[in-house]
Amino acid sequence: MKLIDTNTKNNVLQSMISVLDQKRKEIIKANKEDIIAFGETEGAMYDRLILDDKKIDGMIQSVKEVMDQEDPVGQTISHRVLESGLDITNKTAPFGNIMIIYESRPDVTIEAAVLAFKANNKIFLKGGKEANKSNEILVHCWHEALKENGLETNWIELLQMNRVQTQKFLKNPPEKLDLIVPRGGEKLIAFVKEHATGAVLVSGRGNNFLYVSKNADLKIAKKVMLNAKTDKISGCNALDKVLIDKNLPNYEDQLKEIQQLFKDNNVKILVDEQAHKVLGDEKKISDEDIWYEEFLAMKIVLGSVDSIDQAIEKINKYSGGHSAAIITSEKDEAMNFMEQVDSAAVYHNASTRFTDGGQMGVGAELAISTDKLHHRGPLGLKQLVTNKYYVLGNGHIRE
Repeated sequence: MKLIDTNTKNNVLQSMISVLDQKRKEIIKANKEDIIAFGETEGAMYDRLILDDKKIDGMIQSVKEVMDQEDPVGQTISHRVLESGLDITNKTAPFGNIMIIYESRPDVTIEAAVLAFKANNKIFLKGGKEANKSNEILVHCWHEALKENGLETNWIELLQMNRVQTQKFLKNPPEKLDLIVPRGGEKLIAFVKEHATGAVLVSGRGNNFLYVSKNADLKIAKKVMLNAKTDKISGCNALDKVLIDKNLPNYEDQLKEIQQLFKDNNVKILVDEQAHKVLGDEKKISDEDIWYEEFLAMKIVLGSVDSIDQAIEKINKYSGGHSAAIITSEKDEAMNFMEQVDSAAVYHNASTRFTDGGQMGVGAELAISTDKLHHRGPLGLKQLVTNKYYVLGNGHIRE
């Protein structure tokens, strides 16, 4: 993989900012064609598909933020000189070829590509068919910016393939794939894992939990859970399950208040057997699989637990390992919860909606990784490099 100097990379990104701004009308026109072809006017996929001036402003801002960040390639991780005189430096290096497979969201075409390119990686973009026109024009913008700066357009390639073609590509890619990121639901992740020959980094599945402790301030709990559930239902950081401790003072009245909060905001409620004893008018969970499900809809599960330990056990069993929150006024209890829950991000008295590169100060993100190798959480610019050892000798041999 040829290394591009930092100035050239930043010049490409500056060109991309100008191109995106100049082609606003064309981008929105192409997106409207996708929306008409999609044929739906609500739901998570529809919400993710829409592009407007505000979204384009966000794309431009993402490119600018990455342009302003330090080049992650060639940074020294460690350096030592051994007694033998052997000089060893560990430096950051590009992955090489990255492939991302994602559904609906054309803004990923910008965020994924800007990160991959600044980290000196080539990227294959496999967007969903519902965003074909949008992705085509956005990649055309990339190619224009690359050519303006004397670079080949194959640094950023759009793949428009059906399921069978994608399967063949994963099994026998034309170039080695060093990292494959499926950004979507369980079915997409399972499909990629089954057929890919390269390393797969899992991203995208939410199913996030919030635990209302016996020590919770209900005013804070209601504010946080409503934001986490309704701010953006299509986000993988949206809330799906709420566990209320039965030792909460005035437990039954508090549970009814939480029920009313969601009812007032048009959120469909499902309850477990214990909560159903108090909320008998709500539909009871009939299948354990619902506990594993990411809703991406105005739907929530209200469940009851006997203790923080039971809450932790339930979250670790059923959640997607993305984000989990505790509402409590006790800091020691919060720290216990945050240490014991096995998720990429854990929260104390705060909404899970902050699990996002921009919100966490990382900037643009390729995805939110729920894997533990090589990184967990938002995959920003610094996470899109691997490492390489530079070993300098003077005729050294191992004896």
